[in-house]
Amino acid sequence: MRVEKNTVVSINYELSDASGKILEKTDSPISYLHGGYGGIFPLVEEALHEMEVGYSCSVSMKPEDTFGEYDAELIRVEPRSSFPDNVAVGMHFEGGAEGSDDFIIYKVTDVSDDSVIVDGNHPFAGIQVVFACTVTDVRPATPDEIAHQHVHGPHGHAH
Repeated sequence: MRVEKNTVVSINYELSDASGKILEKTDSPISYLHGGYGGIFPLVEEALHEMEVGYSCSVSMKPEDTFGEYDAELIRVEPRSSFPDNVAVGMHFEGGAEGSDDFIIYKVTDVSDDSVIVDGNHPFAGIQVVFACTVTDVRPATPDEIAHQHVHGPHGHAH
C-alpha cells in the first residue's frame, strides 16, 4: 500500500542536528495520519507521499520548517513566590498571558532565592535538523481517525 491522503503511516525516525548529533530517536514506530493534518513536519510528509513500506529518506530542515527560531522574548524572570517550594532546574510549567487560552510550556533554567528563570522555547528551536526515517507500515485510516484528524489505537492517540 502507498502512503496517500487518509492513510496511517508508521515510521521509525532519528532526529539529528546539522553536525550529526542525535537529538531524539524512536525505540518503536510512531504513527501519524497522512494528508495535511499536522501530525508530522510538512516537508517529511511531502517526502513520504506515494512511498511504500521500507522506504527511507532523510530530510534536512531549517528552524522555520520545524520548531521555529529561538525567541529571546520567551525567556522570563518570575518571582520565586509564584512557584512551589520544590521548584528546580529542568521542571516544566504551563503558562500564558492573562485572559488568553494559549499556553506555552516553560522549562525552568535557573532558580535563586527571589526569582525563577523560565524558557518557553522548544529545546530544538533555532536548530537546523535532519529527520531520517523509514516507513514500517501503511494502512487505511478509519472513518473515526479521519473525522478526528489523528491516529487512534496502537502507536497513536486513543480517546
